[in-house]
Amino acid sequence: MVASIMHRITGVALYFGTVLVAWWLIAAAAGPDYFDFVNGFFGSVFGMLILLGYTWALMHHLLGGLRHFAWDASKLISKQMSTKLAYATFIGSGALTLLIWLIAMLVR
Repeated sequence: MVASIMHRITGVALYFGTVLVAWWLIAAAAGPDYFDFVNGFFGSVFGMLILLGYTWALMHHLLGGLRHFAWDASKLISKQMSTKLAYATFIGSGALTLLIWLIAMLVR
């Protein structure tokens, strides 16, 4: 039940996160001064926390979507497997978020 609710919450969060992606693209088109301002925001501690949350929401929603896709195909739908997949969604989304951020910091 919690995984299903979180899937819906992360879906809503992705709508707001997409506004931030659009803001960044608009800033890139607006010119270097505004782009530097937006990059400064995303480079701040607050901005990085928002991006970290956006990354986790994206990974959690992705894995939750794959879980629902399997259920739509009538696979992995037993109560025991459903519970295991719910835990795997939380663990997997955290692990993928950590991996993405580690790679991003190494490349940076």
